[in-house]
Amino acid sequence: MSAKTYEVRTHGCQMNVHDSERLSGLLEDAGYVPAPEGADGADVVVFNTCAVRENADNKLYGNLGQLAPKKAARPGMQIAVGGCLAQKDRDTIVKKAPWVDVVFGTHNIGKLPVLLERARVQEEAQVEIAESLEAFPSTLPTRRESAYAAWVSISVGCNNTCTFCIVPALRGKEKDRRPGDILAEIETLVSEGVSEITLLGQNVNAYGSDIGDREAFSKLLRACGKIEGLERVRFTSPHPRDFTDDVIAAMAETPNVMPQLHMPLQSGSDTVLKAMRRSYRQERFLGIIEKVRAAMPDAAISTDIIVGFPGETEEDFEQTLHTVRESRFAQAFTFQYSKRPGTPAATMEGQIPKEVVQARYERLVALQEEISWEENKKQVGRTVEVMVAEGEGRKDGATHRLSGRAPDNRLVHFTKPATEVRPGDMVTVEITYAAPHHLLAEGEAVAVRRTRSGDAWERRNAAPAQPAGVMLGLPTVGAPAPVPAEPAGGCCPTS
Repeated sequence: MSAKTYEVRTHGCQMNVHDSERLSGLLEDAGYVPAPEGADGADVVVFNTCAVRENADNKLYGNLGQLAPKKAARPGMQIAVGGCLAQKDRDTIVKKAPWVDVVFGTHNIGKLPVLLERARVQEEAQVEIAESLEAFPSTLPTRRESAYAAWVSISVGCNNTCTFCIVPALRGKEKDRRPGDILAEIETLVSEGVSEITLLGQNVNAYGSDIGDREAFSKLLRACGKIEGLERVRFTSPHPRDFTDDVIAAMAETPNVMPQLHMPLQSGSDTVLKAMRRSYRQERFLGIIEKVRAAMPDAAISTDIIVGFPGETEEDFEQTLHTVRESRFAQAFTFQYSKRPGTPAATMEGQIPKEVVQARYERLVALQEEISWEENKKQVGRTVEVMVAEGEGRKDGATHRLSGRAPDNRLVHFTKPATEVRPGDMVTVEITYAAPHHLLAEGEAVAVRRTRSGDAWERRNAAPAQPAGVMLGLPTVGAPAPVPAEPAGGCCPTS
């Protein structure tokens, strides 16, 4: 009898993407195999959901509705729903979609294979929502999408109370992993060929609050610098409140910590920041940017911004535009405010008309597009080492180029070198042209460096043919999307 197939459909943030890699690993440990690409369905379909968007539930039930007839026609097929929306809605999912077999939450993803088997044997839906974390995602089996880059979860949950965010209610209070466990996982990943890791947390630089060490995050960054073979370290998403001078120093003084920072602004107005319960103000935010640039002049800084928060006036919005001009972000993930059911902001007075929000949003995007282009133009003439990526350049085949990320995480399309290179290898190129969201290097490569990560990619692809992997809904590590986009870190634009 052939093995049962599975498919994981992911919505939301990097934490969900990381969880989905673990869900895939758990299923494969249990004997399932990925559904072949283009196959009409799978034996098990798992939805890893997000509760951030106003219409997240409509999207889920629409997808579940489309699967109902497929399940009826396919004996033994099972459907599971997990993630933040499952944590929030619980029994509602089975009531609205009684053909769902398993509902599990953000804290007990490790139970999925057991719940699927229990649902099959008992022939009834299994709803199991843990109220506290059972195991860090990184401690579970995994099926990583990349041979050269990996997520490493250092904490889960969030202690903030931002009025627009429901994540703390769904992911719980912050819980930190022990530094030794984190570093041991990174060392294992490096031994497998990984050369870039992204430290992941809802509020990543608050790391240490749960273990009583306010400098734990900067110490962790410095410890990463001592791991031989680890070439690139990134992290997402920090919070301005917790971004301290020791972290800036650790970034500047640790060679493999990349000159890239994602620092969520949300609003440039002190009045709106107060209404959001953001524990910093414009002056504090700009002060952090100034310190980062003083320590790392070439750092690329990105951000998250919400437009049209309840009560936002034209003057408030102008303060956001002012902060954007002063900050000179390389990239901004911009969002029109939408009500998150269950959040304080959803019932606030002063909800902004849609047409006003749209007009402000367009003005913000136009300003940031101009700044992004100007900042990218400064890269022309520079020589950078690019890590070759897989699937970054959709037109690479037609243009005979390859694509990858510079140390500051800018996307670079470059002329294919005469020497064969693989994803994970390093190519040094000179930037010849800049667009708002990417750079071009049209000349010959300055240097090519084959790496252990490239070897790992080659080994993976030389293995016996396997069916296609999970369907993840976000870019891979180190691959932010153009404006507008999903948040660059955390579970929503909250960090």
